[in-house]
Amino acid sequence: MKRQQFTALLYGWIIVLGLILLASFILALLLRFSTFNEPALTWVTLVIGLISLFIGGMVAGAKSKAKGWIIGALTGIGFTLFTFLVQYLGYQVSFDLEQTIHHAAYILVALFGGIIGVNITGEQVEN
Repeated sequence: MKRQQFTALLYGWIIVLGLILLASFILALLLRFSTFNEPALTWVTLVIGLISLFIGGMVAGAKSKAKGWIIGALTGIGFTLFTFLVQYLGYQVSFDLEQTIHHAAYILVALFGGIIGVNITGEQVEN
């Protein structure tokens, strides 16, 4: 993997993790100081995850300027791997079917974001 693509991948991961952490902080404040209930939290976190992965894939694709679908997919796969490792090694719990479906959607959305990111920059790099 070229240095530019690896740098783009790191940018994508940092953006995703930053957005997820920011959203988690805001949701924690909402849960603490409002009447926001936990059943709605499942759908809200899913949407926040999808938006975060799309933006992260788009940033990674824009930074790499080539092969956006690969960079976007690797952004999603890296996030899924990080989540799995934290959950499995930290809590000894594996993914269930619902989480597997959510993370498959995360990878697809990040892939799509990578494609969009490459195409919105307008400039192409020769390989």
